[in-house]
Amino acid sequence: MSPENHAEFKLSITKALGDQLAASLEGLAPAPLTMGNIRSLRPLPGVYQLYKDGDLVYVGKADRSLPQRIEKHYRKISGRTNISLEQMTFTCLYVDEDFGAVAPERLLINRHRGQGEVPWNYNGFGNNDPGKRRDTTEVDEGHFDHEHPIDLEYELRAPLPERTLVDELVPLSIVLQETKTQLPYVFRYEASKEFDDIAVELPGTHVTAHETLTAIAERLPDGWQITALPGYLIMYPKAESYPSARRYYRNTGVVDV
Repeated sequence: MSPENHAEFKLSITKALGDQLAASLEGLAPAPLTMGNIRSLRPLPGVYQLYKDGDLVYVGKADRSLPQRIEKHYRKISGRTNISLEQMTFTCLYVDEDFGAVAPERLLINRHRGQGEVPWNYNGFGNNDPGKRRDTTEVDEGHFDHEHPIDLEYELRAPLPERTLVDELVPLSIVLQETKTQLPYVFRYEASKEFDDIAVELPGTHVTAHETLTAIAERLPDGWQITALPGYLIMYPKAESYPSARRYYRNTGVVDV
């Protein structure tokens, strides 16, 4: 049989763009995920890839500043268990072209997902505070927070501002604010005016998150509870049970789940 003299041709601009982006990133040498390497980047928009033990695990984008976005991941990983920053490397591309509806990170995700890569793009790694309505959700196996729960032994600088009461007694409101700022994971709590009049005795100038939370809980009014969930902390004036809770801090003591 003679060959056909006609056929269909479909031009995929998005596939071509995805292939070019991937090829450009593959030509880069992954750098260790350190603050020095992150801060050496220019504050420009672009796309980036994270590697764990050499495996591509996440693709993301920065609409304004690559170093600012990648530093958020650095902080997140630094406060997790079963993982270390030494395992992590990254590459990135400055992308200032107007792609319109064609998101460059989506092109990369689709390409790598088809090759069985970028698992962190689908396991909750990139999530921020999920909101109060998700506090009672049970975290599934395979979720980033399940595999790498928050590190309650993360070391903090004890908040000792000039407004101390006596020695190392600090208003609870300040301790909560400083703890929230220093933690590399979310600490969501309900504020109360009475916290200004409650003094907390801190155990030292360098303390773990667990030691700080224990000191806070000891001074909480009756009924209040700090709950350590797999991916973040919450504190509310009601001692509830949460399906995925790992630890409760109350003025009656610490309870491991």
